[in-house]
Amino acid sequence: MLEFIEEHWRDGIEILVLTFLIYQLYRAFRATRGAHILVGLGLILVGLALLTQIFDFEVIGWLISRSAIFLAFALIVIFQPELRNGLARLGSSRLFSFSENRRLAFVERLADAVVLLSKKRIGALFAIQRDITLKEQLETGVVLDATFSPELAMSVFYPKSPLHDGGMVIADDRVAGAACVFPVTEKEMQDRSTGLRHRAAIGLTERTDAIAVVVSEETGSISISEGGTLSRNLTEKQFREKISEIFFSDPSSNETETNQKLARKTSVSSSGDRDMVSD
Repeated sequence: MLEFIEEHWRDGIEILVLTFLIYQLYRAFRATRGAHILVGLGLILVGLALLTQIFDFEVIGWLISRSAIFLAFALIVIFQPELRNGLARLGSSRLFSFSENRRLAFVERLADAVVLLSKKRIGALFAIQRDITLKEQLETGVVLDATFSPELAMSVFYPKSPLHDGGMVIADDRVAGAACVFPVTEKEMQDRSTGLRHRAAIGLTERTDAIAVVVSEETGSISISEGGTLSRNLTEKQFREKISEIFFSDPSSNETETNQKLARKTSVSSSGDRDMVSD
């Protein structure tokens, strides 16, 4: 047994590495259109390989061995979006660029704005930039440079506002742009009620490390998307806890105090709940 381990321990490590890579590949491509292409190509290659081994098809075997390099290039072209998104997430960190005090103040303003929009059932889509720049999305909208506030969010997303149709990009706790177009996810959504705002939120967080917050126009429900995963139908308390967890993910003594401050704000203050515009 010891001799076998000494002789083949490298093979065991190689199997573990390949298993890990295959699993990560599966996680990256599942629930995407590219997954169907990958499964189809895999079935064709396995089928041809079996036929070649059983019936000793020399020509088919020769074609498979010679076309392997061209198939590799084809896979890179077909799965270029998924590969780019995976590498972008791999090279990004979870830290926001601004200080903790500024983060706390911004999170409180963001939570107030989202809750206010939810109560009035005004549809909204926020994208909060982290390490990966959202310059590409900013170029599709109107560039701004303003301090974020609930009043500004209400003005932008009011249905008759020229900038309401699209997403708001927030960078370093400031509004960088509005009416921006975000990429829509290519995932096959099981829930047919998932609207365009939610699909855009998922698509943006699949391609970047940004955080997307969605307020449904029909129901007023609140959703958060991070890393291509959408958390839907959050209550006000759940939203405040979730956004606090995202911004203050490092365990420290200040995190508990931050969560308590945000949890106590179960309703928007009287100054923030007044009508920004006439109904």
